[in-house]
Amino acid sequence: MIEQPATVLVTGVARYLGAHLAARLAADKRVGRVIGVDSATPSEDLQRGIDGVEVHRLDPRTPAVATLLLSARVQVIAHLAIATAPGPDSGGRQAMKENNVIGTMQLLAACQQTPSLERIVVRSSTAAYGASFRDPAVFTENTEPREVPRGGFARDVLDVEGYVRGFRRRRPGVQATVLRFAPFVGPYTETSLTGYFAQSVVPTVLGRDPRLQFVHIDDAFEVLHRSVTESHPGMFNVAGRGVLSLSQAIRRAGRIAVPVLEPGLTAASALARGAGSTGYSLDRLDLLVHGRVVDTTKLIAEFGFEPRSTAAAFDDFVRTHQRGALLGPAAVAAAEQLMLERIRQVRREPRRTGAADDRP
Repeated sequence: MIEQPATVLVTGVARYLGAHLAARLAADKRVGRVIGVDSATPSEDLQRGIDGVEVHRLDPRTPAVATLLLSARVQVIAHLAIATAPGPDSGGRQAMKENNVIGTMQLLAACQQTPSLERIVVRSSTAAYGASFRDPAVFTENTEPREVPRGGFARDVLDVEGYVRGFRRRRPGVQATVLRFAPFVGPYTETSLTGYFAQSVVPTVLGRDPRLQFVHIDDAFEVLHRSVTESHPGMFNVAGRGVLSLSQAIRRAGRIAVPVLEPGLTAASALARGAGSTGYSLDRLDLLVHGRVVDTTKLIAEFGFEPRSTAAAFDDFVRTHQRGALLGPAAVAAAEQLMLERIRQVRREPRRTGAADDRP
């Protein structure tokens, strides 16, 4: 166990996940000092929630972070500054990789020179397993991807985890906890996937109904908090038990599914959400085609904590999400029936033939 009260540094404090974890830690009497680091300044809303956090605007890729780690005698690091997708003004995929991979590499290099460090907690993702037709029914922490993931985010988290393994070999006295999170859902979560389910008309891939898992954002914070304040070394899948098929999730969200061919999914989404849509990354597209399910036995046994089920987490998102009015079950059924009637009507109409089709 770490010496109490501990000094904890949280990266990515200008983002929702980092800011809220830092605020939780600042309210914990076992934590003496919470330092937040980010290359950006937290928004006014986030700043109001992290009054007890010492915020530094620093790029993790610069030597200033190493200086801060030494001077503050940091004991625990929660590395959450992992971007899941390129931001609209972030410089695209290359900037995302610089942040995720190079930023982690430089942070770990600084950790290497920090004698006070006792534990590092790293945010990862179940995207590391990839998503393909060759996948097993359920991934455990020991399962290797059957294929190299196509998406940039998945490849980034694999690189990040590789750097963490290398750091552990060089600093065996430092505990490392790697948390592979399923997609977040819950009140006020704003991700590309929650945006997908917030559309009134949800495009899906024709002939596919993948199995999905989610983790409630509050349960994710609980696992992160315990990882920082308790000793839980290793890699853990973090997800709600059970699954939802994509069609079940869409109906629970009070939306209407519109099947399209796989190449048209991004275009259909852009049409549904308006001209400002940037479509889907390969990570998200592969998930919506093949799905992904992970085993959480190791997490439950180690932490003594079980996140709420995937269905319960998704239902909480549906109840509290504020983007657009949800359609009730009756409205969804009526809309689907109308679509079926139109299809039947087209099929009943006699085929019209032109002059070129006439037979002598």
